[in-house]
Amino acid sequence: MNMKALIIDDESKSRNLLRTIINEYCPEITTIVEAEDLPSGVKTIHREHPQIVFLDIEMPGYLGTQIMDFFDKDTVNFQIIFTTAYNEYAIKAFELNAIDYLLKPMRPKKVNNAVQKVLKINNHQQINEQLKELKETITNFQFGKIGLPVSDGILYVKVSEIIFLQAKGMYTYVHTLNHNKLLISKPLKHFTGLLEDNNSFYRTHRSFLINLKYIKQLVKKDGTHILMDNDAVIAVSKERQSDLIELLNKMF
Repeated sequence: MNMKALIIDDESKSRNLLRTIINEYCPEITTIVEAEDLPSGVKTIHREHPQIVFLDIEMPGYLGTQIMDFFDKDTVNFQIIFTTAYNEYAIKAFELNAIDYLLKPMRPKKVNNAVQKVLKINNHQQINEQLKELKETITNFQFGKIGLPVSDGILYVKVSEIIFLQAKGMYTYVHTLNHNKLLISKPLKHFTGLLEDNNSFYRTHRSFLINLKYIKQLVKKDGTHILMDNDAVIAVSKERQSDLIELLNKMF
């Protein structure tokens, strides 16, 4: 298999290191071209038609996620592997959207694993949707918001204004201060992953993820449950009761 790869990165040292690793550890890639910014990278894609694009997420003037702004979704015939130095928002977003990424400084085994993974992907259309969600997730994390897909578009809600989330099969009810109850076409596990690093949120039950700052009362009657500021009653599973009580004692 003879493949061509494009490295788009504003740092020459990063490009040189990745080129060396690819040459030694990725025999499927026989040709490597480079670009130092996103606009020149787009031109190189049109000219060289690479199968794989190694794309730095943070470059002067552009985020790597903006690459699809330059392409019609029906003409995309390459796969993307992002590279990043440290951006916590980007890393979380990559994991949520199942897009491959490499942390700098790059390691040969990781590079090879990422290449092998994208070689097995034949659906180029999927990358458009993944990148759209990736860009939204990164932007929303930076501004303390999450994007909720609603019937007429995307509703951007402040994470701090979410009272609790409730599972409804493969959907989720999102209860907020300003929008009451929203039915969102994402499972609760999506939001659990999204908010797992936010210490304000706690999973009291397999069906509930609550914002601890909106707790009104811990009720110990007929089991244990939580009364929220909007008077919603939240179930607490038996295995979570002692852990939750201990956590609340530390907080309040």
